[in-house]
Amino acid sequence: MTSDVSFMLEAALEQMDDIIAEVHTFPVCPAHLRVLQLAEELKFSLEGQICAEDKDTLRRQLPSATAQSLLLWLDKRSEISSYQERLSRLEGDKESLVLQVGVLTDQVEAQGEKIRHLENSLGEYQHKLNSTEEMLQQELLNRSSLESQKLGLMEEVSCLKLKLGNMEEKHIKSAERQHKAENLLQELKMLKHRIEELEQEKMQYEQKLKVTQVLQHKCDCESQRHTFCPKVVVHIFQSNSCCDQLMKRTGVLSDDIEPTQFKRGGFRATAGPRLTRTPDSGSASRAYTPFSMWTTEQVCGWLEDTGMGQYVSLARQWVDSGQTLLSATPQELEKEICIKHPLHRKKLQLALRAFSNKTMEKSSELDHIWVTRWLDDVGLPQYKDQFYESKVDGRMLQYLTVNDLLFLKVTSQLHHLSIKCAIHVLHVNKFNPNCLRRRPGDENKTSPSEVVQWSNHRVMEWLRSVDLAEYAPNLRGSGVHGGLIILEPRFQSETLAMLLNIPPQKTLLRRHLATNFNSLVGPQAQQEKQEFANASGHAPLTTTAKVRPKKLGFTHFRQLRKLRVDESADYICPMDTGTPPALTGTPQGTYGSFRGISPNLARDSDRLENAGSKN
Repeated sequence: MTSDVSFMLEAALEQMDDIIAEVHTFPVCPAHLRVLQLAEELKFSLEGQICAEDKDTLRRQLPSATAQSLLLWLDKRSEISSYQERLSRLEGDKESLVLQVGVLTDQVEAQGEKIRHLENSLGEYQHKLNSTEEMLQQELLNRSSLESQKLGLMEEVSCLKLKLGNMEEKHIKSAERQHKAENLLQELKMLKHRIEELEQEKMQYEQKLKVTQVLQHKCDCESQRHTFCPKVVVHIFQSNSCCDQLMKRTGVLSDDIEPTQFKRGGFRATAGPRLTRTPDSGSASRAYTPFSMWTTEQVCGWLEDTGMGQYVSLARQWVDSGQTLLSATPQELEKEICIKHPLHRKKLQLALRAFSNKTMEKSSELDHIWVTRWLDDVGLPQYKDQFYESKVDGRMLQYLTVNDLLFLKVTSQLHHLSIKCAIHVLHVNKFNPNCLRRRPGDENKTSPSEVVQWSNHRVMEWLRSVDLAEYAPNLRGSGVHGGLIILEPRFQSETLAMLLNIPPQKTLLRRHLATNFNSLVGPQAQQEKQEFANASGHAPLTTTAKVRPKKLGFTHFRQLRKLRVDESADYICPMDTGTPPALTGTPQGTYGSFRGISPNLARDSDRLENAGSKN
């Protein structure tokens, strides 16, 4: 439509130009100009007449031929005037069209300028885009190199951590050997002292025997002589008198050197200011004596053996016997021997309660040094210093509470669950110190009952076997072990991928991990985890959730008193975890279902979730 209008406009302009050209080129002779002038004068004279009658008279006087010529001429004149009017109108239209064409030309030029400006801007933006893409490619290359460097550094860190762990194990073993060497050296010193005393007794007996033999020999010699001359009699008399004096010196020497009965106990006089414990304070003598009848030194030796040697000096001044500790209150313990550390006080109270009840639990055989190695096995070596300073042993693990873990600076909800599941594994295995598996076996023949006993190092070996070796070092310090994987219903493959720092955009890698994870936990555990995830009110397990202590107001004092009466409600892993009848038939059934064997696990997870829902 626009092209048609433009064509029509162009045709009209050409036609107007032709018409104007024809008018301007029309030949006009002088006669014609004279006629035109006369006609104009006639017109003005006729128009100037006032009366119509005069006009009629003038018309009658004009010849008909002249009038006819005038009419023809006037018709032509009117046609020319119409042409002129049309010409003027066309000229006006042309001017307006020229004006419009000029405006449109200006607009087109302006649009052209804008187009050129936009093209320049587009070129600049294209250049910037190209430079940005180059920078992005360079950044990606730098990032890939940094990632490779990071992986290399992580491998070095993992190697250093392994070396550090080995060094710590060697240090712990050397400390144990040093402690045993000190005990052995102490026993050797005692034996040496006893040997010296026995040698002194032997020398005294030998000296006494020699004196007796000399006297007996002289008496025999004198009795064999039978001469009775005065000189001989005098000699015999003198000899007998000398013998009597010698015998007397011998009823006195024998009394002085008579060895007293050797008594055990006491301190060596030659030891100076350094006092050593006597064999009565050893574990052998304590094993067959009731705690209430222990001596002061036996109690002090027991405190040193349990790792609380810092309280021995004050305990030696206050404790008269084991009964002193059995009848002491927590306030007296804190006052008399300055046990202000709450976990030290709890450890002592648990041990005293075991002595009072005369029940020695299997967990009491695991000392605080074993607990530090156990933290390495469950993947939480960062808490070894806190546990070692608090002297947490196997018995304390059995009675560990949420507040105890918070005091040990364990605030992560995931780490709480890790310790809870690890303690549950110890419960099921009757606190066997070697129940966790650290070495890889046959990866194709694993069952959930075996996986639940995997240590953190064993889980990393499994990751290497499923082609995820580059992510295995990320599990150090994560608290991931076989018990957490099997027993915690909220621990899914997504949780493991998050702990391994696998990016969410690597869907194929995450799918590969999920496939191997489901194969590892087995169909039953996988189904139960899925059912737990589909339950109403389920909150996924995160790595940033924290466990915070509950703040009790005045209305909760009754609940607090009830908790003090029954502290088992606050244990990190309650001991009343029963095994269902369906799972007691075979040993593998022990780990057949974490809901069946540990009905408290889900409840504890909810409790920890409610306690630590704030990040």
